[in-house]
Amino acid sequence: MRTAQITRKTAETHISVEMGLDGTGQKDLNSGIAFLDHMLDQIARHGLIDLKVWAEGDLAIDAHHTVEDIGITLGQAFAKAIGQKQAVVRYGHAYVPLDEALSRVVIDLSGRPGLEFHCTWKRQFVGQFDLDLVHEFFQGFVNHAQVSLHIDNLRGENAHHQCETIFKAFARALRMAVSIDPRLAADAVPSTKGSL
Repeated sequence: MRTAQITRKTAETHISVEMGLDGTGQKDLNSGIAFLDHMLDQIARHGLIDLKVWAEGDLAIDAHHTVEDIGITLGQAFAKAIGQKQAVVRYGHAYVPLDEALSRVVIDLSGRPGLEFHCTWKRQFVGQFDLDLVHEFFQGFVNHAQVSLHIDNLRGENAHHQCETIFKAFARALRMAVSIDPRLAADAVPSTKGSL
Protein backbone atom coordinates (compact mmCIF):
# COMPACT_ATOMS: atom_id res chain seq x y z
CA MET A 1 0.00 0.00 0.00
CA ARG A 2 1.14 3.52 -0.79
CA THR A 3 1.47 5.19 2.59
CA ALA A 4 3.45 7.95 4.26
CA GLN A 5 3.88 9.62 7.60
CA ILE A 6 5.28 13.15 7.86
CA THR A 7 5.88 15.38 10.87
CA ARG A 8 6.58 19.09 10.46
CA LYS A 9 7.58 21.35 13.33
CA THR A 10 8.23 25.08 13.15
CA ALA A 11 8.10 27.93 15.63
CA GLU A 12 4.47 28.43 14.56
CA THR A 13 3.07 24.91 14.15
CA HIS A 14 3.59 21.25 14.97
CA ILE A 15 1.83 18.94 12.51
CA SER A 16 1.67 15.20 11.90
CA VAL A 17 0.06 13.63 8.82
CA GLU A 18 -0.42 9.96 8.00
CA MET A 19 -1.81 9.08 4.58
CA GLY A 20 -2.78 5.89 2.78
CA LEU A 21 -3.68 6.38 -0.87
CA ASP A 22 -5.21 2.91 -1.23
CA GLY A 23 -7.48 3.22 1.74
CA THR A 24 -11.21 3.25 2.44
CA GLY A 25 -11.63 6.78 3.77
CA GLN A 26 -10.78 6.13 7.40
CA LYS A 27 -9.87 9.34 9.18
CA ASP A 28 -8.70 10.78 12.47
CA LEU A 29 -8.68 14.56 12.20
CA ASN A 30 -7.67 17.03 14.87
CA SER A 31 -6.39 20.24 13.31
CA GLY A 32 -7.79 22.46 16.03
CA ILE A 33 -10.02 24.09 13.38
CA ALA A 34 -13.43 22.44 13.17
CA PHE A 35 -14.31 23.68 9.67
CA LEU A 36 -10.95 22.53 8.29
CA ASP A 37 -11.50 19.10 9.84
CA HIS A 38 -14.86 19.01 8.03
CA MET A 39 -13.08 19.76 4.72
CA LEU A 40 -10.31 17.23 5.38
CA ASP A 41 -13.06 14.69 6.03
CA GLN A 42 -14.24 15.29 2.46
CA ILE A 43 -10.76 14.45 1.15
CA ALA A 44 -10.65 11.20 3.09
CA ARG A 45 -14.22 10.11 2.44
CA HIS A 46 -14.55 11.02 -1.23
CA GLY A 47 -10.93 10.30 -2.15
CA LEU A 48 -10.94 6.93 -0.34
CA ILE A 49 -7.75 8.08 1.34
CA ASP A 50 -6.98 6.98 4.89
CA LEU A 51 -5.97 10.18 6.63
CA LYS A 52 -4.75 11.17 10.06
CA VAL A 53 -4.03 14.82 10.75
CA TRP A 54 -2.97 16.21 14.09
CA ALA A 55 -1.92 19.82 14.53
CA GLU A 56 -1.02 22.38 17.14
CA GLY A 57 -0.67 25.92 15.84
CA ASP A 58 -0.61 29.53 16.90
CA LEU A 59 -4.39 29.81 16.68
CA ALA A 60 -4.33 32.62 19.24
CA ILE A 61 -2.98 34.76 16.39
CA ASP A 62 -5.18 33.32 13.64
CA ALA A 63 -5.57 30.13 11.61
CA HIS A 64 -3.28 31.11 8.73
CA HIS A 65 -0.09 29.29 9.71
CA THR A 66 -1.94 26.16 10.80
CA VAL A 67 -4.00 25.86 7.61
CA GLU A 68 -1.08 26.60 5.31
CA ASP A 69 1.26 24.22 7.13
CA ILE A 70 -1.30 21.42 7.08
CA GLY A 71 -1.49 21.91 3.31
CA ILE A 72 2.31 21.75 3.12
CA THR A 73 2.54 18.63 5.29
CA LEU A 74 -0.28 16.95 3.39
CA GLY A 75 1.60 17.68 0.15
CA GLN A 76 4.81 16.22 1.56
CA ALA A 77 2.98 13.08 2.67
CA PHE A 78 1.34 12.75 -0.74
CA ALA A 79 4.67 13.08 -2.57
CA LYS A 80 6.17 10.36 -0.39
CA ALA A 81 3.14 8.05 -0.68
CA ILE A 82 2.79 8.32 -4.48
CA GLY A 83 6.49 7.53 -4.98
CA GLN A 84 7.64 7.20 -8.59
CA LYS A 85 4.02 7.28 -9.87
CA GLN A 86 4.38 3.98 -11.65
CA ALA A 87 1.24 2.76 -13.45
CA VAL A 88 -0.95 5.61 -12.18
CA VAL A 89 -3.66 7.20 -14.28
CA ARG A 90 -1.87 10.55 -13.65
CA TYR A 91 -4.74 12.87 -14.60
CA GLY A 92 -7.93 13.30 -12.64
CA HIS A 93 -10.97 15.50 -12.91
CA ALA A 94 -14.31 15.89 -11.18
CA TYR A 95 -17.39 18.06 -11.14
CA VAL A 96 -19.20 18.05 -7.80
CA PRO A 97 -22.49 19.80 -6.99
CA LEU A 98 -23.95 20.61 -3.59
CA ASP A 99 -27.42 22.07 -3.98
CA GLU A 100 -26.88 25.36 -5.85
CA ALA A 101 -23.06 25.18 -5.81
CA LEU A 102 -20.88 23.48 -8.42
CA SER A 103 -17.11 23.13 -8.61
CA ARG A 104 -14.66 21.57 -11.05
CA VAL A 105 -11.20 20.32 -10.14
CA VAL A 106 -8.58 18.97 -12.56
CA ILE A 107 -5.23 17.56 -11.41
CA ASP A 108 -2.06 16.37 -13.11
CA LEU A 109 0.57 14.48 -11.14
CA SER A 110 3.09 16.26 -13.31
CA GLY A 111 6.02 16.69 -10.94
CA ARG A 112 5.66 20.45 -11.43
CA PRO A 113 3.83 22.70 -8.97
CA GLY A 114 1.10 24.89 -10.41
CA LEU A 115 -2.16 26.20 -8.97
CA GLU A 116 -5.01 27.95 -10.73
CA PHE A 117 -7.61 28.84 -8.10
CA HIS A 118 -10.77 30.61 -9.19
CA CYS A 119 -13.50 31.20 -6.66
CA THR A 120 -15.40 34.34 -5.73
CA TRP A 121 -16.74 33.65 -2.27
CA LYS A 122 -20.23 34.88 -1.49
CA ARG A 123 -19.02 35.79 1.97
CA GLN A 124 -15.58 35.95 3.56
CA PHE A 125 -16.12 33.66 6.54
CA VAL A 126 -17.84 30.38 7.30
CA GLY A 127 -18.29 30.67 11.03
CA GLN A 128 -14.89 31.95 12.14
CA PHE A 129 -13.00 30.34 9.26
CA ASP A 130 -11.51 32.85 6.81
CA LEU A 131 -12.07 31.46 3.32
CA ASP A 132 -8.90 33.16 2.01
CA LEU A 133 -7.10 30.29 3.75
CA VAL A 134 -8.52 27.75 1.29
CA HIS A 135 -6.19 29.13 -1.37
CA GLU A 136 -3.28 29.01 1.09
CA PHE A 137 -4.07 25.36 1.91
CA PHE A 138 -4.05 24.31 -1.74
CA GLN A 139 -0.96 26.40 -2.54
CA GLY A 140 0.91 24.64 0.23
CA PHE A 141 -0.27 21.26 -1.00
CA VAL A 142 0.62 21.94 -4.64
CA ASN A 143 4.10 23.26 -3.85
CA HIS A 144 5.06 20.13 -1.94
CA ALA A 145 3.02 17.47 -3.75
CA GLN A 146 4.50 18.73 -7.05
CA VAL A 147 1.18 18.63 -8.93
CA SER A 148 -0.68 20.92 -11.30
CA LEU A 149 -4.10 21.74 -9.86
CA HIS A 150 -6.94 23.72 -11.42
CA ILE A 151 -9.82 24.64 -9.12
CA ASP A 152 -12.90 26.44 -10.41
CA ASN A 153 -16.01 27.17 -8.42
CA LEU A 154 -18.49 27.54 -11.27
CA ARG A 155 -21.45 28.74 -9.23
CA GLY A 156 -22.79 28.98 -5.72
CA GLU A 157 -24.70 31.25 -3.39
CA ASN A 158 -23.75 29.65 -0.08
CA ALA A 159 -20.06 29.95 0.84
CA HIS A 160 -20.09 26.72 2.85
CA HIS A 161 -21.47 24.91 -0.19
CA GLN A 162 -18.92 26.55 -2.48
CA CYS A 163 -16.04 25.42 -0.27
CA GLU A 164 -17.37 21.93 0.28
CA THR A 165 -17.80 21.32 -3.45
CA ILE A 166 -14.18 22.36 -3.99
CA PHE A 167 -12.87 19.87 -1.44
CA LYS A 168 -15.15 17.07 -2.64
CA ALA A 169 -14.16 17.64 -6.27
CA PHE A 170 -10.49 17.74 -5.25
CA ALA A 171 -10.92 14.41 -3.48
CA ARG A 172 -12.61 12.77 -6.47
CA ALA A 173 -10.04 14.13 -8.93
CA LEU A 174 -7.18 12.97 -6.72
CA ARG A 175 -8.75 9.53 -6.37
CA MET A 176 -8.89 9.21 -10.15
CA ALA A 177 -5.33 10.43 -10.71
CA VAL A 178 -3.70 8.08 -8.19
CA SER A 179 -5.65 5.03 -9.38
CA ILE A 180 -3.62 2.24 -10.93
CA ASP A 181 -4.17 1.97 -14.68
CA PRO A 182 -4.64 -1.74 -15.47
CA ARG A 183 -3.49 -1.20 -19.07
CA LEU A 184 -0.05 0.06 -18.01
CA ALA A 185 2.86 -2.16 -17.10
CA ALA A 186 3.48 -2.18 -13.36
CA ASP A 187 6.72 -0.20 -13.73
CA ALA A 188 5.52 2.17 -16.48
CA VAL A 189 5.31 5.90 -15.82
CA PRO A 190 2.67 7.76 -17.86
CA SER A 191 4.99 10.30 -19.44
CA THR A 192 7.00 10.47 -22.67
CA LYS A 193 9.92 11.59 -20.50
CA GLY A 194 9.81 8.33 -18.57
CA SER A 195 9.48 10.08 -15.22
CA LEU A 196 7.17 12.48 -13.42
